[in-house]
Amino acid sequence: MAKKKKILLLSDDLRMASGIATMSKELVLGTVHKYDWFQVGAAINHPEAGKVLDVSQDIQERYGIADANVKILPWNGYGNADLIRQLINTEKPDAILHFTDPRYWTWLYDIEHEIRQNVPILFYAIWDDLPDPLYNRNYYESCDWIGCISRQTYGIIKRLSALDTKPTWKPKADWQVDYVPHGIDFNLYKPTEVSAEFRKEILGDKEYDFVLYWSNRNIRRKQPADVIVAFKKFCDKIGKEKADKVCLVMHTQPVDENGTDLPAVIDVMAPECNIIFSEKRRPQEELNLIYNIADVTINIANNEGFGLATAESVMAGTPIIVNVTGGLQDQCGFEVDGKMLTAEDYIKIGSLHEWRKWEGKAIPGSWVTPVWSRALALAGSVPTPYIWDDRVDIEDVAEAIEKMYNTPKEVRKANALIGREAFIGEMGLTHTNMCQTLVDGIESTFENWKPRERFEVFKIK
Repeated sequence: MAKKKKILLLSDDLRMASGIATMSKELVLGTVHKYDWFQVGAAINHPEAGKVLDVSQDIQERYGIADANVKILPWNGYGNADLIRQLINTEKPDAILHFTDPRYWTWLYDIEHEIRQNVPILFYAIWDDLPDPLYNRNYYESCDWIGCISRQTYGIIKRLSALDTKPTWKPKADWQVDYVPHGIDFNLYKPTEVSAEFRKEILGDKEYDFVLYWSNRNIRRKQPADVIVAFKKFCDKIGKEKADKVCLVMHTQPVDENGTDLPAVIDVMAPECNIIFSEKRRPQEELNLIYNIADVTINIANNEGFGLATAESVMAGTPIIVNVTGGLQDQCGFEVDGKMLTAEDYIKIGSLHEWRKWEGKAIPGSWVTPVWSRALALAGSVPTPYIWDDRVDIEDVAEAIEKMYNTPKEVRKANALIGREAFIGEMGLTHTNMCQTLVDGIESTFENWKPRERFEVFKIK
């Protein structure tokens, strides 16, 4: 048997519960038969920082993967130049794969010419938004391969690769950019019966006719307070008697220094509403049960890279309400002129978040009620000079909840199952497709990659 290539992975510690960590774990588990993995596992303050942990045996025993070879080097933050230089010498990886936003990796791109003398740099872009981020183009040029989590991100990076807007920029024919959709394990997230005991653990003793579920980090961009206010407006719309039989379950930390004091919001904005917090970290099997308890899962975050919870929800057979933004658009299954949009279509259209242009023309799948932003505002910061802030209106969200509430339960379920089949089939939002697409991209990079020359020779006029 040929020796497996080794990938140096820079991302959140795959044992953590974050979205990036979950993706890291799924990609490692889905490709560990093909590659050995050495991860610099990031966290803000890692309790095991600096100690190499061999998790190969645990993976072999837990997942039945006989030849797994996975090590983790926990780290405070994402690493630094000296650490990468050291690991290239000691671990001798065949490639470096890093995740998330380019702004976290400026130090890596500063030494990309040095790294690419030895190994290719691979980047999994899990977030980008319009207007096209020209400020990221130089970072993308530092990579030998870019995988894009959403159709929108794919379109953005393909457009950037073709630009020639500055004297020093030339369209790069050798940019390798692939659409690598976030995949969900449909054998894990699936419709199932939920025991009365577990239902009681989540909902308490009270019986509800309608359960709205929200699962996200308690940070401003995820809009948890807006979800609460929209739920209150929905309750007002249906009246006190019916509102007494509906509830909102929020799987998050009620108070977070990077977010909102949600109990305080409830006390002021929705004191009579049934709002339940689920704070306990749960295994994926139990998360699947919560999706099966829910009647609808909601995500109205702005500038969302993908939106894991709603994708898992559809796989579990529960319909969704989403903001038409970022990667959430992929989950909507939009059709234009009778054809489902593809990643290649997004090169031309950019995004669907402009409601005046697309509402009524872009037709969503039956499993989703989309909410469009009606007041785009251009925001920015030092690391992100400009970006469309595509927040949705609370009244529109309340109407979307009411629409789902008024849809018969059996119809909601049937529509969600249509979504599940679309996710597995035409849309390719599966764990196996994600891993295979990643492998195809990496292998193609290995085939075409040439080490960067140590020096660039140029003629002085």
